Amino acid sequence: MLLGELSKWDAINEMDEYFSPIHTYQVCNVMSPSQNNWLRTKWIQRSGAHRVYVEIKFTLRDCNSMPGVLGTCKETFNLHYCETERDVGTSLRENQFSKIDTIAADESFTTVDLGVRRLKLNTEMRGVGPLSKRGFYLAFQDIGACIAIVSVRVYYKKCSGLARNLAVFTDVVTGADSSSLVEVRGQCVDHAEEKDTPKMYCSAEGEWLVPIGRCVCSAGFEEHREACIGKWIDFFIFSTKDEMR
Repeated sequence: MLLGELSKWDAINEMDEYFSPIHTYQVCNVMSPSQNNWLRTKWIQRSGAHRVYVEIKFTLRDCNSMPGVLGTCKETFNLHYCETERDVGTSLRENQFSKIDTIAADESFTTVDLGVRRLKLNTEMRGVGPLSKRGFYLAFQDIGACIAIVSVRVYYKKCSGLARNLAVFTDVVTGADSSSLVEVRGQCVDHAEEKDTPKMYCSAEGEWLVPIGRCVCSAGFEEHREACIGKWIDFFIFSTKDEMR
């Protein structure tokens, strides 16, 4: 089945509780059983990331607040992804996607909340990886909920470049899983040389860990704030009485 054949998601502009305009994708076919409605993102380039994170902000209706829907109404939806080497347009099928997780709301809204425009926004984050192809798609599968997706943010983590022990460590993308450590070798700063090979490890959370080894300043230079600067040489001039006459 091609994605979109049964899709009943609608793009809707509305106001939040602060009367600010928001753009949402909504579906609410809670009266009919066996719903299978897919909403797919555009192709997202991986940009060298081995693992990405998906942050979803959404609202979800409490099934108990809607009469006559028990048995058909759901309070969850499914998040999927599919890796491809290029943008394949609308040719993807459901069976090409892998499920990431079932997403549930911490808070659901009722008819009372609708009356005062109270969104009760939920935020859920999931990791996706390891990734190996040039890009990927995300898809949201509705199975019978009354839901509005307010925003989706996709990002990856990295360890930002820094200098430590007179060695420079450049930006590096984190590893493919939540427990991986990426070993990075540092390069000595100008006018410095290796004493022991400088290394650090980039954690999955984007933090530098376990500094090992260091560089030392070359002869004629001294360490100052992760740099090697030239030493000052004091000159003293001695004069004799004959030279002064």
